[in-house]
Amino acid sequence: APILGYLNLSLTNFSLYSILVFILVIGIHLIFKGPDFIVNNFHNKLVPSSWNIALESSYASINSIVREQIGIRNEIYLPFIYSLFFFIIISNLIGNTPYSFTITTSLILSVGLGFTIFIGVTIIALFKHGLHFFSFFIPGGTPLGLVPLLVLIEVISYLARSLSLGVRLFANMMSGHTLLKILSTFLYQLFTSSILVAIFTLIPFAIFTALVGLEIAVSIIQAYVFILLTSS
Repeated sequence: APILGYLNLSLTNFSLYSILVFILVIGIHLIFKGPDFIVNNFHNKLVPSSWNIALESSYASINSIVREQIGIRNEIYLPFIYSLFFFIIISNLIGNTPYSFTITTSLILSVGLGFTIFIGVTIIALFKHGLHFFSFFIPGGTPLGLVPLLVLIEVISYLARSLSLGVRLFANMMSGHTLLKILSTFLYQLFTSSILVAIFTLIPFAIFTALVGLEIAVSIIQAYVFILLTSS
């Protein structure tokens, strides 16, 4: 009998690209912001490279978000939010490469991230505020007769955050990539039909190129929005 029984350890697209994203996130930071024992020329330059500037700017921006949304004393969450940002942005950008796979278009991953963050935030709030945490569901100055209705609305709104956080990321990435897939297939058929049609296809191809640039911008914006909502 097999040692692992009927356990399936096959490498799927999701697991393969998850490993790739992890390697890229770690590799980028080790190469361009790694410790001194890593041999490279970037640490010996007085003028930092564009990659160094990009990483430092990203860190400063995320640190600013954490300070504004969470507070200065809660910078212990900065490493998690910083890592989450790069995990999402690398996952999104990889999907813009032809014949690749975007793990954030998986509903399980996107909603799973949102639900995990929701559970973590709720546990931290309970430990920090205790039973006073439940008073957040009752707005100040609410008449006693409206308390049951408003509590129900606030609880539903609070629980919906765990779903909306992940669904927003999933829906934006899935819709954009699906549109690019449809347009690229259509343009390929036009380019391979005849020379005359291929010439007239250059105009829609320019529009398609602009849409690819827009999708890259959406990939970056969605990563920013995700950590912004996570911090709020």
